[in-house]
Amino acid sequence: MILQALYDYYQRKALDPDSTRRLPAYGLEDKEIPFIIELTVEGRPLGIVDTRQIEGKKKVARRYLVPKGVKRSSGVAANLLWDTAEYVLGVDTRGKPERVAEQHAAFRQRIAELPESARQDAGIQALELFYTSGGPTQLSNDACWPEILEGNPVMTFRLHNDGDLICQRPAVVSACRGDEDASAATAICLVTGEPAATERLHTVIKGVWGAQSSGATLVSFNLDAFASFNKEQGDNAPVSPFAAFAYTTALNHLLDRNSRQRFQVGDASTVFWAQKEDAEAESVFAAVFGEQQDDPDARIELVRGVLSAVQSGQFDGGRGENRFYVLGLAPNAARISVRFWYAAPLHEVAQRIRQWFADLKMVRSGKDPEYPSLFRLLAACAQQGKADNIPPNLGGDIMRAILSGSPFPATWLNAAVQRCRAEQNVTYLRAVAIKACLNRSRRSPDSSFIQEFSDMLDLANSNAAYRLGRLFAVLEKIQEEANPGLNATIRERYYGAASSTPVAVFTTLLRLKNHHLAKLTNRGRAVNFERLLSEILGGIADFPRHLSLPDQGRFSLGYYHQRQDFFNKSTQSDESTQGDSK
Repeated sequence: MILQALYDYYQRKALDPDSTRRLPAYGLEDKEIPFIIELTVEGRPLGIVDTRQIEGKKKVARRYLVPKGVKRSSGVAANLLWDTAEYVLGVDTRGKPERVAEQHAAFRQRIAELPESARQDAGIQALELFYTSGGPTQLSNDACWPEILEGNPVMTFRLHNDGDLICQRPAVVSACRGDEDASAATAICLVTGEPAATERLHTVIKGVWGAQSSGATLVSFNLDAFASFNKEQGDNAPVSPFAAFAYTTALNHLLDRNSRQRFQVGDASTVFWAQKEDAEAESVFAAVFGEQQDDPDARIELVRGVLSAVQSGQFDGGRGENRFYVLGLAPNAARISVRFWYAAPLHEVAQRIRQWFADLKMVRSGKDPEYPSLFRLLAACAQQGKADNIPPNLGGDIMRAILSGSPFPATWLNAAVQRCRAEQNVTYLRAVAIKACLNRSRRSPDSSFIQEFSDMLDLANSNAAYRLGRLFAVLEKIQEEANPGLNATIRERYYGAASSTPVAVFTTLLRLKNHHLAKLTNRGRAVNFERLLSEILGGIADFPRHLSLPDQGRFSLGYYHQRQDFFNKSTQSDESTQGDSK
């Protein structure tokens, strides 16, 4: 299903009328080429052209369509008419002259093996004259030469005053498309369902965060333990050369660093696309779940626009039946593992997104984001707030739950609760995560009504753990008002024990409360606190010895809601005072 969806995506993008968005034709690939050697028709080198431009803090080379590269690891295998400087020019950049000589010979051999129609092309003939006349040695005085010796960059050739590279000339491109292994076994392609030769080694996939920089494979059988019935490599899962080219080209395009159809979810590099053209849906999906550092306000407006479109029914009807695909990939040694795969009609995806943001709705301060990204939610529940400390499978599990509407993983609730205890601080993002996990776990498809936690203080909620959290927030507030400017409150010392073993600390805290109330100069304020404490304690029969993980989450929510209620009332009081003074 995954390969078929990618294959269909390639077919659509290969016919895109916009040439800038069109995927490479069969036999070609999109490649960054930093340096181009310009030749006359007589094979004389005119110099080396540097195609790189400054983007941010580094130089980025221009991309060109070139013959599809070969798959190699440690052996010698040359690409056709483009490769590193060692292959193209035979210059030793790493102190291995014998290996370089072998590489350069392999590069020349690929050119010699071109069919006669391609060898008669003016570009190929100029290239042959370049080599026979000692052209590589004539480039040593070029300004780019020191950088080439140092970095061994990718290079290719172009005729002077010709808009195309030599490897892009029609005769060469035709030869690339006809270059198939005639001895390859024939089988029914698992993607197209048609009989065809089998691609033995599939092209590597690049751009998966954490995978090898040279790329990793999605389909491979490199050990005997993975093979069956004495079959080797790709024969175990027969895919035609064209289908293999199509799905790998499509996936590499989606994973490109400049792609707007990818984002990171924990360790899962996530890509998405629509079955049929829907630029709007594809453009906003990353904004909904991703993080836009450059313009967070634009992301907020996009999310609002999506939610409004779902509410107004813009994803219903024929458009809503267009299937939408989401694929999460994670590194696994030399392979890529599928962390999650989701395929559903667009109207279903839209409803899942709406439910996701409904789960995240929470009372907040003006500094907290209205629509937090999944990355920020994950980082808030990780040690030191670092992405590297996010549990490996957590991001993928959450994404799967969002798209399927199922409960969130218990590991997310555990991570949020543990960070609250470890840092003695219930932040907005952790409270959001806890509320989302608890509400999802309480829903049942066959129940007409189940009470859920609201996004703000719920005075009617009788849950003991929730009330204990509220009680702890009130006791902390009394201490703060009794001791203005206090550097540390009971939260820094008692939060962990209060949220896990309430009976061990609340009797002590209630005795301290009497001392703090006596210090309040505003007796009306003290009376109000006493009333609030009575209301909360009236719903608590006894202090539990231990609170389970979900109850620790409810404790955190009660604490957060009560603190935000104090903050909001204080803000409203300040605004009212300012209005009266005017």
